[in-house]
Amino acid sequence: MATKINIKSLPIGYQSIISNGRFAIVGDEPTAGKGTDLGFSPEDLILAALASCKVSTVRFIARKKGWDVRDVDAQLEMTVKRNLDRSLASQVRIAIQIEGDLTDEQRAELLHEADNCYVHRMIKGEWDIEKALPSLEKIEEKI
Repeated sequence: MATKINIKSLPIGYQSIISNGRFAIVGDEPTAGKGTDLGFSPEDLILAALASCKVSTVRFIARKKGWDVRDVDAQLEMTVKRNLDRSLASQVRIAIQIEGDLTDEQRAELLHEADNCYVHRMIKGEWDIEKALPSLEKIEEKI
């Protein structure tokens, strides 16, 4: 099943309501970008998806193996630079803290699995992003 996101722009700043049909969050741009800074920026959302997947993967593997894991916290920081050809190069720094009664080997395995989470592999994989269509009906016709 395809993942679907709907977004409705609001007339204030660059605010939008982002929904997957079950939950909604506010998207915006920082005030430096003429937004109102009242919601997640697009960059925030990318990092949030990656962080959520990494933390969930650690918990999943630990539960699967019966390992005692309590809190799993992550901090991600992204720097984006423009190359001479105007392409973008992004660097993401990641720190994950795993609380629990774990050996060094178990902790290393959990961190390795976090680096292979679904979103991490998806971002590093091949993307085919089609050009924007003028109406939603066009998307429904293609499915």
